[in-house]
Amino acid sequence: MSTQIEKKIVTRFAPSPTGFIHVGGVRTALYAWALARKNEGKFILRIEDTDKAREVEGSIAHIIESLKWLGIEWDEGIDIGGPNAPYVQSQRLSHYKKYANILIEKGLAYPDPYTEDEVKVFRKKAEEEKRAFLYREHRPESFGVWDGTKPLRLKVPVVKSYTWNDDVRGELSAGEEALDDFILIKSDGYPTYNFAHIIDDLEMGVTHIVRADEFIASVPKYLSLYDALEITPPIFVTLPPILGEEGTKKLGKRDGAKDILDYREEGFLPEAMLNFLVLMGWNPGGEKEIFSKEEFIELFDISHIHKAGAMFNEEKLLWINKEHIRKQSKEIQSQSVKPFMKDYPDDLLNRLLPTVIDRISNYGQLNSIEPIEFRFFINTPKLDVEKILWKDSSKEEALSHLQAVKEILSKADFLSSESIKESIMPYAESNGKGNVLWPLRMSLSGQEKSVDPFTICYVLGRDEAINRIDSACSVLDS
Repeated sequence: MSTQIEKKIVTRFAPSPTGFIHVGGVRTALYAWALARKNEGKFILRIEDTDKAREVEGSIAHIIESLKWLGIEWDEGIDIGGPNAPYVQSQRLSHYKKYANILIEKGLAYPDPYTEDEVKVFRKKAEEEKRAFLYREHRPESFGVWDGTKPLRLKVPVVKSYTWNDDVRGELSAGEEALDDFILIKSDGYPTYNFAHIIDDLEMGVTHIVRADEFIASVPKYLSLYDALEITPPIFVTLPPILGEEGTKKLGKRDGAKDILDYREEGFLPEAMLNFLVLMGWNPGGEKEIFSKEEFIELFDISHIHKAGAMFNEEKLLWINKEHIRKQSKEIQSQSVKPFMKDYPDDLLNRLLPTVIDRISNYGQLNSIEPIEFRFFINTPKLDVEKILWKDSSKEEALSHLQAVKEILSKADFLSSESIKESIMPYAESNGKGNVLWPLRMSLSGQEKSVDPFTICYVLGRDEAINRIDSACSVLDS
């Protein structure tokens, strides 16, 4: 992190309301928020809605809901207000006009004199000459009065190379070709992002800009505007890209990046999602991978942000989510499982709960797993002789083993599945485990693959387990 920071750290997250927010945007918010929290600073939530053509209704509410689900709180901004209100750019037009007029007075902004067709001619000529098109090469010698009907452009104060420091990337630089007379305010009266975010950051006292690497190419333009306004730039913190699972391309909405709230609907825990995103470009060192929100804040430091891209791995997300489920109290686990298993008696579900938790990586998986793996606990299996028999064993052999196990169970300790296993295994080992345990499993579950028969006995309870063995014996004896 940059040293000798005199101001209180202020960071911001400033998304555009152009649809759902995905992991890339949330990760940016997460790191900006953690930087402020670690340093007892301030985190602002701002909405950049100046591109009205791309705005999607409901997006602002969606952004707020997404951040609140993950436990990312803001100190001022949209939804809660603050001393720098308003926090929606379309409500701050007078602020941008104020600074636009300052630039005009300094002779550093001018109304665009050209039509779109004229600009196309300039671009075409540059292409034919195999050089980059630069608007400043066509800058008029004298400027008319800006009345708002034409776009307002910055007049680059000094055409020069720039070198700047990024707290993650280190020293970066760009040549004169990176500078151009970009639009400050469009003909519709709305500012461009390139102009508006700089004014907002200035007025809101933002000290650190945490954002994606796609903005690096535009930093020279921002620096030229900082120079024009005689503003000291904030500290730049550029995050590594999040790559798709193949690791070759940046993950975006067009490449399958999901709405962050889709993960909530799928049964992922917010603390697990936050933990997963924490590790998408940051690690404090060591082997530890499971972090609480508080641990992350305590350990967070810009120096531990990676430069290289982080690959999105849903298997890793499932593993992290499973670890967080395991850390939950039994009461919370039970409350989370119950909506998926309403038909199960409470006492049975209480005994079954550890097995359920062991089988899932998120609660939403119970929608598909429960009917297959657990339904037999409340629905007595339908049996036939062929199902019950183990390989080439006879009905008489299977019947004899089941009757022996029934006798063992009638005297066994039912305090746990392990105590039941200790009672049955000596008999199974002396008579062939398959010969004993296969018919027992089928009698209890009717399934070739299920949890082990000792756990089934424990969950069902002594009486129901013996009843099911009796039913199997009746089938074999018929």
